[in-house]
Amino acid sequence: MGDAETSRTRLPISGKTRQDPTSLDIHSQDPPFTPPEQVSAPEGAPNVVVVLLDDMGFGAPSAFGGPCEMPTAERLAEGGLRYTRFHVTAVCSPTRQSLLTGRNHHSVGMGVTTEMASAAPGYDGTRPLSAGTIGQILAGNGYNTGAFGKWHQTPARDVSAAGPFDRWPTGEGFEKFYGFLCAEMNHWYPVLFDGTSPVEPSRRPEDGYHLSEDLVDRAIDWVKDQKSLKPDNPFFAYLPFGATHAPYHVPKEYRDKYRGAFDHGWDRQREITLQRQKELGVVPPDTELAPWAEGVPHWDELSDAERESAASLMELYAGFAEHTDDQIGRFVDALEEQGELDNTLFVYILGDNGASAEGGLGGTLNEHRYASGIPDDAETINRYREQLGDSSTHAHYPVGWALAMNTPYQWTKQVASHFGGTRDGMIVHWPRGIAEPGGIRNQFHHVIDVLPTVLEAAGIPEPAEVNGVTQQPVEGTSMLYTFNDADAADRHRVQYFEMVGNRGIYQDGWMAVTRHGTPWEMVQDGSESSFEDDRWELYNTNVDWSQAHDISAEYPEKLRELQQLFMIEASRHNVLPLDDRMTERENPREAGRRDLHGDRKTITLPGSASRLTEETAPNVKNRSHTLTARCEIPEAGAEGVLVAQGGRFGGWSLYVHEGRACYAYNYFGLELYRVQDSEQLSAGTHEIALEFSYDGGGVGMGGTATLSVDGAQVAEGRVGGTIPYYFAFDETFDVGVDRASPVTEDYPVVDNAFTGKLHTVRVDLGDDLHSDSDSELGRERFRAAHE
Repeated sequence: MGDAETSRTRLPISGKTRQDPTSLDIHSQDPPFTPPEQVSAPEGAPNVVVVLLDDMGFGAPSAFGGPCEMPTAERLAEGGLRYTRFHVTAVCSPTRQSLLTGRNHHSVGMGVTTEMASAAPGYDGTRPLSAGTIGQILAGNGYNTGAFGKWHQTPARDVSAAGPFDRWPTGEGFEKFYGFLCAEMNHWYPVLFDGTSPVEPSRRPEDGYHLSEDLVDRAIDWVKDQKSLKPDNPFFAYLPFGATHAPYHVPKEYRDKYRGAFDHGWDRQREITLQRQKELGVVPPDTELAPWAEGVPHWDELSDAERESAASLMELYAGFAEHTDDQIGRFVDALEEQGELDNTLFVYILGDNGASAEGGLGGTLNEHRYASGIPDDAETINRYREQLGDSSTHAHYPVGWALAMNTPYQWTKQVASHFGGTRDGMIVHWPRGIAEPGGIRNQFHHVIDVLPTVLEAAGIPEPAEVNGVTQQPVEGTSMLYTFNDADAADRHRVQYFEMVGNRGIYQDGWMAVTRHGTPWEMVQDGSESSFEDDRWELYNTNVDWSQAHDISAEYPEKLRELQQLFMIEASRHNVLPLDDRMTERENPREAGRRDLHGDRKTITLPGSASRLTEETAPNVKNRSHTLTARCEIPEAGAEGVLVAQGGRFGGWSLYVHEGRACYAYNYFGLELYRVQDSEQLSAGTHEIALEFSYDGGGVGMGGTATLSVDGAQVAEGRVGGTIPYYFAFDETFDVGVDRASPVTEDYPVVDNAFTGKLHTVRVDLGDDLHSDSDSELGRERFRAAHE
């Protein structure tokens, strides 16, 4: 369908009027019927590739002066453009929703991650239909569209076999999806979807499997199919990697390459990185290091053991980053081999927020453990030095490295007020659209600018209507004006920032900011400050590139002007009311959002039930509950899992081992509490039940586990502590099998399905649900019990 006949402002594009029959006999039909024309992209529209990395700061990649060697990023930058003032939101889901819609994150309901959504309009975690995605727009204009990797925008309650599927990738404009729908993923044993169907990797780590490699393999095969079968159609490939978000999982040779590379520590690394950044021209020659975060130790203040563990975790991260970039390199090579690279607009975004401080001051072997207030000591981390990066660890580096990876800026992920949380490197490569490759672009831009840039490059207008719904305005500004004009004046002149109460407002180089929280304090203790008490700072980034000098005392009127502008922008974009809750908001009841099961106290699941995420599983945390499995044991006996939740880094399992009914509770990988029948199960039908009687008194407390077979008690034991907030983002509630990593070593990884016949699993939930809001005493008891 030619452009002259096509109105691209209303999607889907209407086809030609249906022809009427003019004859009884097909041979006499005049005019003869003609087949319907396919919608085609505008002539000359390029292929589009958007690559998004996770949890990488501005000062991490070598293409922007960092210590993580990323040759593909360097190659694309040398053949394209580096953007030095490109911004994202301060955590992942909001950046991704903004990227795909061209609107600010609160404007599309994604003020925080999907797992922290509330009922407030700016935070409900649900994209409004009035904000069509780039996938919908390009697919509606003749592009083939595919997404491969992390999708963290689907409402958490919708991630189950019951759907709905309208806000899964295949409902958001992507004809092909292969990846995962949560915050992070185990890269050795991932929980994946192909479209809306759960799938398992065809290989295992011992066979050379790694998730990043798998994603790129799938993307390459998809592109080859598109160009083989529809060579005239441009394609849009979206590759949002799970890397370099924790857990840091990487082949050993990549980790070992960096042995000793960070023994000089994070203070010295900041100096080295800043010098390289000046040499590359990605910061001005007079740029200063921003102030160090209060409360974070300097390298020379650490013990020898602490320096060893910190250096090891940074070696691991750097290897993870390089390995990911190498996979992107394979994709670039495949485009070149297909003859498509020159006509591909390739956008490489080196981070969906600043580097993450969520591993705490000392780093951790298990980020879930740290997120619940339980740190690892250096000696423990050092005992696992050789295992770092394999499937037995779920590691995250210390805060000091996060600060260094955000060089030269202040603060980290979550902190929307300072550039350490929001400024990331971005590279654009498009040989047919960029006249002088290798350039630097210093114009101020934001992730909402990607969608209008792609549309302008493709010659596609912003749609006024998508699927019958009038569209709200795209809030981003196309960056195309900068492609061939390094000195072009900024067009994106005002931008607000907000995340969990951390706030900032930018206008023509001036920036007023206030930091409300500390990102590595994941569990609140009830002593949080009010928003009225927050102290505002003022920076003139036209002369102070890194926000190194607070000049609020010198320009109080300018500060007040910008504070007022923030309130105007916050009101326009659904930012209010501010909400500073973090880990607590992962509980739907506390957050005030709907979950799949609501107030149901009894849920019966078939033996064939698909895996359930934390948000769609029955909530057994911080309450009494009973698990009842009805099954058949064959004459030869049976083994395997009846029902399990979580995995090696925290969870529980009801299973059959050596013919005996068993229950295990894995407390963050620190303790394994186990209850087992002394007798083997006889052949025939049985009801195996586990009654957990919760101690109460707050969250994360212990309880008594009583195991019964056919109504008779067979074993009882204590569970000293339980997981209070989240078992894991990258594990599931499984019926008849324990997917991903195993809760206990009593059964193998993956090959642990119940070998008898499982009819149903019933979960009965007690009325004694506890939460952090119950009492300060409960919080104190939790901290005391786990120190």
